[in-house]
Amino acid sequence: MENKPLQILIIDDDEINNFIAARLIDKIPVKTLVSTRLNGLEGLNYIKTNLNDAEKLPDIIFLDINMPVMNGWEFLDEYEQIKPQLGKEICINMLSSSVYNDDIAKAKTYHTVNKFISKPLTVEKIKELYQSLNIMA
Repeated sequence: MENKPLQILIIDDDEINNFIAARLIDKIPVKTLVSTRLNGLEGLNYIKTNLNDAEKLPDIIFLDINMPVMNGWEFLDEYEQIKPQLGKEICINMLSSSVYNDDIAKAKTYHTVNKFISKPLTVEKIKELYQSLNIMA
């Protein structure tokens, strides 16, 4: 990556979790721009608004499962519909406190889901993800 900041979108209805996740992301020496949305619909609208500007689209999404208005699964179903219009590949990671194997298995059925990350998000989990995406050595 050149000097452009990494665009990260956190979609989670827990504002405290969002704040903590953004702080953790800031602790890693990779230039980032973090946005947060409180449910899947807000996240989807953010992506749709920036469909014609790949620079503003997120590189990485951390997506919660259980949210009001539109949950993570509904977000993924809608996202699949607009994915062909995106000017870039977005790495979606489920971020959930769910320990149900059903949720982990369901996440694997979505080609757009890169990883299932159990809450709480930690600096180590973010670094692991960045390393798997060759964002940092």
